[in-house]
Amino acid sequence: MDTSKNVFQLHGVDAAEKAVLRKKLTRREMVRFFEKLPPTVVAIEACGSSHHWARLLGSLGHDVRLIAPQLAKPYVKRGKNDAADAEALCEAVSRPTMRFVPVKTAEQQAALMLVGVREGSSRSAPSSSTLYEVWRGVRHHCGDGCMSRRTASRAHRADETIPELARELFALQGKEYAQLQCEIERIDAKLMEWHRNDECSQRLAKIPALGLSARPCS
Repeated sequence: MDTSKNVFQLHGVDAAEKAVLRKKLTRREMVRFFEKLPPTVVAIEACGSSHHWARLLGSLGHDVRLIAPQLAKPYVKRGKNDAADAEALCEAVSRPTMRFVPVKTAEQQAALMLVGVREGSSRSAPSSSTLYEVWRGVRHHCGDGCMSRRTASRAHRADETIPELARELFALQGKEYAQLQCEIERIDAKLMEWHRNDECSQRLAKIPALGLSARPCS
């Protein structure tokens, strides 16, 4: 089975791997279709939404197996489209050496969302240091080889050659950075709470080479 927006492309074979089903279904139609279908093996291309469908179809008694796109790609026999992708998944799932992606629980996906928000917040932190370096044409160094935002903040406040407008912009970025740091600290606290309550994460943290893992076990 391959998904495309709100339409699902299905491809089914019998025990002899002869095609017996080719159809497109809407979300509502697909749920009704699998509710009536006897328990069977269902292959889905692994993606963010595939875990939801794997849990749903699994609750209906089906054996759902998620396949990474790069592992299904070699089985595409013709030009890439939804029907060809669904057929490739159907063939790939029958291979004895095929590796499958474990289905994540809703809780594991929520934890991954938390990690994603944390990483996005870190990337979007305003860089006063970069602006200051562009302004002055110099690079201030600290212990980690770059100019810290606090160092930049002190520098631009002490530099009387900077126009008032630039000072205001630096101050605005400093305020945004402080607010973002508060948000990151709250997210970090939630991550640690999740870690303390997740058995898999606790096991991973005991491995010296890995240290603390803030990602759900997949």
